[in-house]
Amino acid sequence: MTPPPATEAELLERAHALAGLRLGELAATAGLPVPPSPRQGKGWMGQLLEIVLGADAGNLPEPDFRALGIELKTIPVDVAGQPRESTYVCRAPSRPEPSSRWEESVVRRKLVRVLWLPIEAASLAPLPARRIGWARLWSPGPEEEALLRADWEELTSLLVLGRQEEISARLGAVMQLRPKAADASVTAPAFDASGEPATRAPLAWYLRAAFTGRILAESD
Repeated sequence: MTPPPATEAELLERAHALAGLRLGELAATAGLPVPPSPRQGKGWMGQLLEIVLGADAGNLPEPDFRALGIELKTIPVDVAGQPRESTYVCRAPSRPEPSSRWEESVVRRKLVRVLWLPIEAASLAPLPARRIGWARLWSPGPEEEALLRADWEELTSLLVLGRQEEISARLGAVMQLRPKAADASVTAPAFDASGEPATRAPLAWYLRAAFTGRILAESD
């Protein structure tokens, strides 16, 4: 197990040393079996990089590198370096407290400082052959944080009011709430608009690909 990095510079040095390596090569050095298909490899890629880079948060609702306050986000990209899909941030509570504030949210803690690690994701490339790109450290600027905050506040207010059925992937300029479950049969306890107990699909926060694409372009 790789010990956590002591500084941002050490973490970035570790991440830059991985540029150009193939996932299969890295998995062999880490002793982690490669899933048989890319579809099964989504969470595996993040797990592999967490092990190699020394992430220590595990399943805690904290940034992956706790002492540094840095979240690791692997991001599948096409041959032009553009994200191929939205990026998972964290799960959303089924009904947040009415007093919930952006400044204290798990979403903000996860996004205040992010290590972006692009992964080659050409549709025909087998998982072990996919290469790791050049890592970037990023924090949202004032305009980016304002956009994130506005989406969080709009969508969180619907959860607080028990109006989850009004939430769709169309809402949110840079961030969205979408179901996060293996299939439609998975539900979580919730409340309806009148405060009565109900069950809903568990939701999670995602960053839109257009937003993360701008982050990668501006970080070059």
